[in-house]
Amino acid sequence: MKTIVIREPGGPDVLTIAEVPVPEPRRGEVLIKVAAAGVNRPDVLQRKGHYPPPAGASNVPGLEVAGEVARLGEGVTRWQPGDKVTALTAGGGYAEYALALEGSCMRIPQGLGMAEAACIPETFMTVWHNVFERGGLKPGEIFLVHGGSSGIGTAAIQLAARSGARVFATAGTDEKCAYCESLGAERALNYKAHPSFAAEIKAAAGRGVDVILDMVGGDYVKENIACAAEEGRIVQVAFLSGSRVQVDLMPLMLKRLTLTGSTLRPRPPEFKAHLAGELERKVWPLLESGTVKVVVSKFFPLAEAAAAHREMEGGTHMGKIVLLVE
Repeated sequence: MKTIVIREPGGPDVLTIAEVPVPEPRRGEVLIKVAAAGVNRPDVLQRKGHYPPPAGASNVPGLEVAGEVARLGEGVTRWQPGDKVTALTAGGGYAEYALALEGSCMRIPQGLGMAEAACIPETFMTVWHNVFERGGLKPGEIFLVHGGSSGIGTAAIQLAARSGARVFATAGTDEKCAYCESLGAERALNYKAHPSFAAEIKAAAGRGVDVILDMVGGDYVKENIACAAEEGRIVQVAFLSGSRVQVDLMPLMLKRLTLTGSTLRPRPPEFKAHLAGELERKVWPLLESGTVKVVVSKFFPLAEAAAAHREMEGGTHMGKIVLLVE
């Protein structure tokens, strides 16, 4: 099969296409004939040598796919060959065939194509767990997401708004801010024009923020603490501006804040199966009714994975970037 390999740590051009044997599903796994694969920031980090796959996982990038079940490993009972699924993978998504655990596979929502379905697992699982499970967002609360026009951001804005929360966002251009507002944000702030966003977000919201979803880190940590409400929850899912910060933590005590975070890739199979079930029960109806949409920015053929990574690192996209496997 054709697959994308990382020749060595480096820039997008280290992604090259290669021919390798089709993998054999192990116990509890399914082999998926991939139609489309989502492109995510962790793929970029892995390409640079900063995010190695877990032990036993493929070293091919790609954490989410959609396609057709081709073969079953021992013990698999939910799926049959020919079933159309979208799946979270531990790696290996940039390929014509990929392996996924039975519990990490989900039926494709009615009305969605393969390209849209491939954008769901990594993104919507991350949002669901961190905003609603770790962050505990409730109707009527105030929610802030940074990087609001990203794949994570566009999903978070829609899910939070449809849950009854008041939603705010930051993004890097006025066009991106307008797009965030079209998805359900009450206000989106251009962080390049307003690098110290805490005061303006609090003024716009009328009070502090209850739940903050941050993938930036760096100087944002201080600003997040400043704009959080009493009993606020700040949830960290990435550190695009760095994880090492110097910050006064006294407000955590005074406002009784929770500062938490998580990663998805190294979590055990049971946890990923739990999230898959939560999405099918609680998010699928929103996707199938069109209440929440999968936002796709651009498509690339599998062989142009390097161009897809350049697009992501260029920061001009709004929504998800998808590789199409022909």
